[in-house]
Amino acid sequence: MTAAVPVISMSLPADRFAQDFGASFERFGFAMITDHGIDPALIERAWDKAKQFFALPEAAKRAYHIPGGGGARGYTPFGTEIAKGAKEVDLKEFWHVGRNLPAGHRLAAQQPNNVWPDEVESFRATFETLFAAFDRVGGRLLSGIARYLGLASDFFDDTVADGNSVMRLLHYPPVAAPAKGIRAEAHEDINTITLLLGAEEAGLEILDKDGSWLPVSPPPGAMAVNVGDMLQRLTNGRLPSTTHRVRNPDAGRAGVARYSMPFFLHFRSDYVIRTLESCIDAAHPDLYPEPITADEYLQERLREIGLKA
Repeated sequence: MTAAVPVISMSLPADRFAQDFGASFERFGFAMITDHGIDPALIERAWDKAKQFFALPEAAKRAYHIPGGGGARGYTPFGTEIAKGAKEVDLKEFWHVGRNLPAGHRLAAQQPNNVWPDEVESFRATFETLFAAFDRVGGRLLSGIARYLGLASDFFDDTVADGNSVMRLLHYPPVAAPAKGIRAEAHEDINTITLLLGAEEAGLEILDKDGSWLPVSPPPGAMAVNVGDMLQRLTNGRLPSTTHRVRNPDAGRAGVARYSMPFFLHFRSDYVIRTLESCIDAAHPDLYPEPITADEYLQERLREIGLKA
């Protein structure tokens, strides 16, 4: 039988959810989550605002590009990002919304201010509300992971408090054949966990242990969630940061754009990622003996994918 990423309800009792969710993370590095509690009307508004922005003229969008900013906030033009080790850039453009920190906050240097487009009404209000909703759900998911790992349910609370999380609004334009590159080349995420609101268009696939590509198609209203490299490092590889991609559409859908909204939940910038002792034993020696701060790790990876020089 073909392996399949399970669909898990967040309405399950806490211990049952933690076991099912953690087991899916350990097996696939991915899970699909229902009953997450984010208002469907808010999600629908967000899709509409994102589509309005990406429909703006190129010059208008590029006015919100921040040279040298590593794509941390605002607009990143089509053809900028390239997966680590890839030969062709991804066929996408995107917008980043980050956490608002008060003036003088000790982490402000690592987390720049947001920029907002004037052309789309209620863009800021919509995405600040959605960011907060993602943040809440992410905290609940991390609590489940903590339980699965035998840690206190609030273990991750401090590690992500004021964390450098980013919400990405993604637009993959129609694909002209023959295309150089694909919508998103095979890659792993940098962060702690990623929460992804599903796209109407298919294409997300994960690389399974046997080398086959498995489609991940969350049911309507559900989200895909996956392990990032930071959590993989923290857990000594017990929870794998699985390679995934967004393949190009079949011929019949090549003229249709694809939109998605991942929320990259990050550790606090100054959090020191040090392998959990409970994930080290004789059969599993420490693969990451040198601790590293979350920001140092992030900057290293941003250079690898072409977002920073």
